[in-house]
Amino acid sequence: MLSNIPISAIRAFEAAARTGSFRDAANELHLTPSAVSHAIRKLEATLRTVLFERSARSVRLTPAGENLMRHTGAAFDQLRRGLEEVAARGPQLVRVHSAPSFAAQWLAPRLAQFLATYPKLEVRLAASTDYARFSNDDFDIDIVYGPPRAEGVEMVPLPEETVTPLCSPSLARSIKKPADLLDQTLIRSDVKRVQWHQWFTANGLEAPALHGMRFDRSFLAIATAAEGLGVALESTLLAERELACGRLVAPLAGRANDIRYIGHRLIYPRASRQRSAVRAFADWLLAQLGGEGARPSD
Repeated sequence: MLSNIPISAIRAFEAAARTGSFRDAANELHLTPSAVSHAIRKLEATLRTVLFERSARSVRLTPAGENLMRHTGAAFDQLRRGLEEVAARGPQLVRVHSAPSFAAQWLAPRLAQFLATYPKLEVRLAASTDYARFSNDDFDIDIVYGPPRAEGVEMVPLPEETVTPLCSPSLARSIKKPADLLDQTLIRSDVKRVQWHQWFTANGLEAPALHGMRFDRSFLAIATAAEGLGVALESTLLAERELACGRLVAPLAGRANDIRYIGHRLIYPRASRQRSAVRAFADWLLAQLGGEGARPSD
């Protein structure tokens, strides 16, 4: 049946379904509304089903039309991506997904350095707590927090991070030893893999009952601590800028047991079609973090 359907008819259907208008579809495709209507009626006749409910002012997809649009919409999205990839600038695009705090605190401030190093590459960055689903081809790279869940990918553990109490300089004056934190407001990051009770145990203390501020993102805990509202247990990597400019300090540096762990991992599909761009980004990322290079593992 597919050989009997011209691609122009499918294109007309997709444009009309997406815009909700034969006229808008016609303008997009540089056709007349009657040409679009004729192409869709011919498609309906071939498929022996009605794809649109028509009225004087609008058109609306039927259930059969909605079903077809789910497939044609995805197909045209894939086609558009393919055309972008083989166009002059397309192959240079690196589509990156990242854990939110890593994106906000570490990656975004350094993208200018990456683009200066690789002026022919472009970066599209998205951040969320969801893992990137490479099966729909939306992303080339994911920087995840915690163990990766994707299968059939290459995985590069990023270097260890140091987790230690962080606070404003004014608050740090009253913190000389680990036990001094028992009298402080302790800021919590709910999704952090290293929590306060682990830090207190590592320093031979019983963790106090925690009250007060709690956040679901590290960058919020870091910002709150920088305002002097409490002590956050956070990664010095994520708080690097605040530590460098003096908004945050580590009051117990050298006087307490810090916790070191691998918090983030870089993953990407083994069959990436943009291998050179992905490799360039991975190598740059590892170099910036002081790693030895992107060495994939299963």
